[in-house]
Amino acid sequence: MSRTGQPPAPGPHPPVDPSVLTALFIGDFPIPRGHALPPHQHTDHQLAWPVRGLLRFRTARGSWLLPPSLALWIPAGLPHAPESEGDAVLGSLYLPPSDCPPSTSWAEPTVLAVGPLLRALLDHLVRDDLAPEARARAEAVLFDVLRPVPVTDVSAPEPTDPRAREVARALAADPSDGRTLREWGSRVGASERTLARLFATGTGLAFDQWRKRLRMRAAMPLLAEGLPVESVAHRVGYASASSFVAAFHRIVGLTPRQYFPVREE
Repeated sequence: MSRTGQPPAPGPHPPVDPSVLTALFIGDFPIPRGHALPPHQHTDHQLAWPVRGLLRFRTARGSWLLPPSLALWIPAGLPHAPESEGDAVLGSLYLPPSDCPPSTSWAEPTVLAVGPLLRALLDHLVRDDLAPEARARAEAVLFDVLRPVPVTDVSAPEPTDPRAREVARALAADPSDGRTLREWGSRVGASERTLARLFATGTGLAFDQWRKRLRMRAAMPLLAEGLPVESVAHRVGYASASSFVAAFHRIVGLTPRQYFPVREE
């Protein structure tokens, strides 16, 4: 929790005396299943991550569904809205732009690895009893261990046209449905060509690209629950675990095991 025992309110937080500390650690607080914070922005850069569970971070520049092994660097001034996939806990660290090295002042949302060292540093910085000198030393190390990972935004926007939207919602309910656009057209009263155009103009993605993203997005909560990869593959429309793993790596940027590493207790 924050030093006041309350979750951080959206919007700018109180200024911090840079002579005392560089990074203001707000702490962590629970976000119940299905809850979303309203879009807001901060005057500082924010490092946000799920302490527990899965959190989706929506911005105008993309949407990311992250487990505790990953964090999102959110540049100062960028509106964003975290929401939970199941019960989750959000951790946040705020960093004044003037105190961040240029090498770690990313101008775009950037996914970062949360390895054992970074996790230990974050746990260390949440303490209230750190002397200013000790905090400064820990924060200097923090910048050295921020490591971007090649994770791609896998948002699948919903089309605006009612016919394409009907298809999208049916596939969201059952990602394993393998019907072609021609078959879907017969159901919603549109030609294959019309549906293809509606998906392209309404989502910015070709239908096949859109469906692959949807399947990866649907797979992530299942993988986070610890379901076997083969079971997840079948649930989201892949014939084998190997084909699913290859698609996950190609679309997301990491393998399922890299994205959801097994944590040692």
